[in-house]
Amino acid sequence: MAENEAEGGAAADGAEAAPPRNKLKLIIMAVGLLAILGGGAATWFFFFRHGDDEHHAEAAPPPKPPAFVDVPDMMVNLAGAPGERVQYLRLKIVLELKEEKQIEAIKPTMPRVTDIFQTYVRELRPSDLNGSAGIFRLKEELTKRVNAAVAPIQVSAVLFKEVVIQ
Repeated sequence: MAENEAEGGAAADGAEAAPPRNKLKLIIMAVGLLAILGGGAATWFFFFRHGDDEHHAEAAPPPKPPAFVDVPDMMVNLAGAPGERVQYLRLKIVLELKEEKQIEAIKPTMPRVTDIFQTYVRELRPSDLNGSAGIFRLKEELTKRVNAAVAPIQVSAVLFKEVVIQ
């Protein structure tokens, strides 16, 4: 009987030691299963889901090309300090519109657009136009001003065909 108790005691100790190994195996299997499921989901997302997007993109009508309106060429003298050499700015500008039918609506307001551009550009100094940042600021200001002048029509962008500082 003593042997049975000793074996039972050892079996009890072995039973207590076995569950942590089983828990570790269970955790490893669960992590492996999650990794396999995650990989399958990622594969579906990257390979199969994009095929659906292509079908939807083909069903949409192609976007309309933008329309463009030329603004009369401008040549103005830039503001400078007294005694400095006079510098001139020559601009060729194009307005980008969303639709072709907006061209006819904007043409009657072109004298106003030219006037607004002239009065703004005459106040610029040569240092205001230095670098690409200066040209970008000029483009943003002209876009803001033309949209105020031709409202409710919306001008998408002011595009420069030519910018010359002499």
